[in-house]
Amino acid sequence: MSAVPPPAFPPQLPVQRLQWQAEQPLQSCDDVLACEVAVALVYNGLAHVVMMATPQQLEEFARGFTLAEGIARQQADIYDIEVREAASGIEVHVELASACFAALKERRRQLAGRTGCGLCGVEQLAEVFRPLAPLPDSVRLALPALDRALQALPAQQLLSQATGCTHAAAWFSLDGSLLQVCEDVGRHVALDKLIGCRAVSGWGGGAALLTSRASYEMVQKAAAVGIEILVAVAAPTALAVQMAEQYGLTLLGFARPGRVNVYTHPQRLLGQPG
Repeated sequence: MSAVPPPAFPPQLPVQRLQWQAEQPLQSCDDVLACEVAVALVYNGLAHVVMMATPQQLEEFARGFTLAEGIARQQADIYDIEVREAASGIEVHVELASACFAALKERRRQLAGRTGCGLCGVEQLAEVFRPLAPLPDSVRLALPALDRALQALPAQQLLSQATGCTHAAAWFSLDGSLLQVCEDVGRHVALDKLIGCRAVSGWGGGAALLTSRASYEMVQKAAAVGIEILVAVAAPTALAVQMAEQYGLTLLGFARPGRVNVYTHPQRLLGQPG
């Protein structure tokens, strides 16, 4: 049986570097760096967006991005996902339901007809504040379970251990067990990957844990797919807190074993950190 060739775009690469320490000469050392590759998402043959991402779990990334951005209304609207290597990056081809693809083309047509740049104008601002249905209030998390997840997370961040430059998004159950850890050089992409895993997993109640700050986009992605509790180890932004309050999402920040800040909807939290 012939050996399977390595992928053209691995998630990490060995390199040689020089290291300086006080009162010592420069020394050559082995190192490992996380890879960052251009990943194009292509819907029914139409190229939609190019993201820089770590080239692993790309089917999960495409699924999560498609659901979190409202391109697909539900998991059943995604018929197929195929990852194809290209000379300058990776293409992920997503086959969408025809109604979703028609809506995507209409959205692109409207965006192409606008003038200005960035988020200028009322129409663009309306795109930022996406109208989402309020989240249900069905999850109750005991804070000692969050402690258990926080303590277990570093050991499962394998790419971060090797390279020191990736974010993680994790899903943990209500007893604090880590069910999935997704890593990427991009914090948004890590969360998209986690959302993609969650969409096909059948997990019950739980919460999402981020090793990054919580920006408004992270809150919006979580709320769009029904995640009721979002925990970040760093700070949230003011807009993230505003959106979490509006969507009915429980947002926590500065999470460490034994302490956490609660910014919105504390009714889902039980007990005190252990």
